[in-house]
Amino acid sequence: MAVAAAGRQSRRMAELVRSGASGAPVSIGALVLIWVLGAATSSLGRPTRYVYRHFAAGIMPLEHGRVWTTLTSGLFAPSLVGYLVATVLIVVVAAPIEHRIGSARFAGAAVCTQVLGTLVALAVSDAVKLVDEGWGFRLHVGAAVSPTTWIAGVAMVASSGMNTLWRRRLRVGLLALLITLALFSGHLLDMVRLSAAVVGLLLGPWIVGRSARGARLTGTQREGRVLVALVVAASALGPVLAALSPNAVGPLAVLRDLFRGAGWTPDEVREFCAQSSSSEECRRGLLGLRLGGVGPTLLSLMPSVFLLVLADGLRRGRRFAWIAAVVAQVILLALSLANFGVRFIGFVGKESIFYGLDSPNLYRTMTPFLTPLAILVVLVATRGFFTVSAPRGTYRRLWLLVVGVVAGLGVVYVTGAWLARAGFDREPGVGSLLADYPQRLIPPVYLQWLDPQFLPDNAATTLLFEWTGVLFWIVVCVAVWMTFHAPAHGVATDDTERARGLLRASSGSPLSWMTTWRGNRYWFSPDGTGYVAYRVIAGVALTTGDPVGPRDRLRENVTGFAEFATGNGWIPCFYSVTGELREVTDGIGWAGIQVAEETVLRLDGLAFTGKKFQDVRTALNRAKKAGVHAEWISFPTAPLAITDQITAISEEWVADKGMPEMGFTLGGLDEIDDPEVRCLIAVDAERTVHGITSWMPVYRDGEIVGWTLDFMRRRSEGFRPAMEFLIASAALLLEEEGAEFVSLSGAPLAKVEDPAGASITEEEERERTALGVVMDKVLDVLGRTLEPVYGFRSLLAFKSKFQPEYVPMHMTFADPGALPSIGNAIGRAYLPEVSIGQGMRLVRTMIRS
Repeated sequence: MAVAAAGRQSRRMAELVRSGASGAPVSIGALVLIWVLGAATSSLGRPTRYVYRHFAAGIMPLEHGRVWTTLTSGLFAPSLVGYLVATVLIVVVAAPIEHRIGSARFAGAAVCTQVLGTLVALAVSDAVKLVDEGWGFRLHVGAAVSPTTWIAGVAMVASSGMNTLWRRRLRVGLLALLITLALFSGHLLDMVRLSAAVVGLLLGPWIVGRSARGARLTGTQREGRVLVALVVAASALGPVLAALSPNAVGPLAVLRDLFRGAGWTPDEVREFCAQSSSSEECRRGLLGLRLGGVGPTLLSLMPSVFLLVLADGLRRGRRFAWIAAVVAQVILLALSLANFGVRFIGFVGKESIFYGLDSPNLYRTMTPFLTPLAILVVLVATRGFFTVSAPRGTYRRLWLLVVGVVAGLGVVYVTGAWLARAGFDREPGVGSLLADYPQRLIPPVYLQWLDPQFLPDNAATTLLFEWTGVLFWIVVCVAVWMTFHAPAHGVATDDTERARGLLRASSGSPLSWMTTWRGNRYWFSPDGTGYVAYRVIAGVALTTGDPVGPRDRLRENVTGFAEFATGNGWIPCFYSVTGELREVTDGIGWAGIQVAEETVLRLDGLAFTGKKFQDVRTALNRAKKAGVHAEWISFPTAPLAITDQITAISEEWVADKGMPEMGFTLGGLDEIDDPEVRCLIAVDAERTVHGITSWMPVYRDGEIVGWTLDFMRRRSEGFRPAMEFLIASAALLLEEEGAEFVSLSGAPLAKVEDPAGASITEEEERERTALGVVMDKVLDVLGRTLEPVYGFRSLLAFKSKFQPEYVPMHMTFADPGALPSIGNAIGRAYLPEVSIGQGMRLVRTMIRS
């Protein structure tokens, strides 16, 4: 099945490339021209002197009047690998973009970004020598040829018309990569590529226009994690580029020296040291041997690999990954400060050769501060994104594993090295080996101020000396990566699993599955048969729906939780609860008000017939004609091609609001990423997703009797009646499965008006006047003002198309005097993090409305 799915995806990708290439005459023509020119000038292997003199871009060619090089430099590549890479990028990137935006716009974008990007890069390169003479000289005499410049440029141009998700990811990912290349590699070509991308970013709205979803940067927490992970990953790749690029000249290329060993053999170093063990030649030779070779280079790169692992954890929202990344950046910043101190303050003494492979330069010594400092600022600013904890005991087991690996490798290293002690230049004792062992686990670039006491002199001792640390870091990276794959539902994951088990075996309300969402804490009844999910906000213990458990113990669970909350100094408040619970709290003297209206469809004999279901039948008929069908999926196991589309649709919806996604009783992508939540998607014959709905199970006495609608998103330019089609299809399909009902959930701050002529008793009127009328009016005003942004009342009106039963949802509380605190807690529960800018946009929207 997996092979078949992979085959379908491969065929789809091949078809996409083929269809893109077939409608891309400019891209394919440029590709042919590039290869023809390369063959005609005999520069397919390496550009000839003739090509560099007459067609490559650079400051010197421009000074000699060869202005055409700003364009022709994009028609050659610097090597055969460069030609092959350009071919792949043109077919996979450029051709589909041309097919999307049109050949005329594509040609204009390619020429503009190539020419203007080159001119900007040359101007910047000419100014660089004012702050870095060495780098400026390399840029001044450098030459650049590569089609990747205009490919990067048109990609950034095309991003202006992309949907929110891919516009954001493409821009952050590409710019992070190009900035990293410019800072570490630093060649003129890197500067031209970066400049072409920036020019494309600025010209995009003029060439292809803006996306229909606008340029708002608001995104979900999930997407924020992805963007932060991209930035951290790009920063981790920088030292790798420095280590593997022998010709790196950028301002951060100083880090390249940390990985470069001296070109001396152990015999030559011994000869130096025999003459004078304290001479600079001896110490440099020892340092070079420590840094040279495959093992030391890999060990020095392991922190970068570890950061890449942490980037995956950040993408998953893991709190441990955030803490570890912060610690790593603080360490890197401290090392940069130590480097500065050694070179310019003299912490270690004049005779030290710490970081001393190149002559000290104040500018280049301070530059490495910038990367860890910038990443640290990003991590601290986005700390609220990373709230996912692993199951209890996960990191205790991780630390035990690390300690065990350290101990085990220590025994192997000390025992093996002592047995092979004759294979060192100086025969070590057990004490020396024990003292040296910690250094074997630390990347050698961080130990340059320490002189090695002994060095390996044969294959066996070299294996122990250089590869023990590599093995340790590999185990640590794999172990940490595995912790990010451990299931996690919330801060108290074990409690969440216990709550899920009780919910499956017992009974709850239609909203009870929301009690398993991240952010909730749990109170369990003394007999262990029920629980209440709650969160404490501003001193208010705010629940999510009814208590879960046997319905005949509802009163005991309410009073038990209330006593628990008040005992902790919290104000208990049951939110979005059923009328059954309202009766219980009324019986113990609590007050309550209606806060929402649940809509329920009974499935027994459901048939969308008659005039009142006209809109629903129209949606079903139009879907059939358009080739759109409904399909059940599980988001965690769905193909990437489907989940990416769903993510893009959701990000567009959030960006269109200009405000963050609401939480609490409103689920998002994190909540549908649950194997027990079913998703129904509307897809066409080309596997394009037009809409999605998610359905949460409703349990009664351990059996699923119904399903509750939660997540609803529709593609902005897709099949318009997708929601009507999906809800109707879900109802019909679930009826066939034997479900009793589906709940279309409640719309917060929205309710059906009292029917005309409805009467209430004098006692009810007095109660409303004394306790509820003020809060009722506040909620009514809040619902009206938020309507232009979140559309809760429009949502309730939309659900009326299905002729549902309306079931009031209530909020009950013990102390009416605590209503201001309760209202504040509810607002913060739905919108826990609203920035100043988002708050101002919200106020402007409400004023306009």
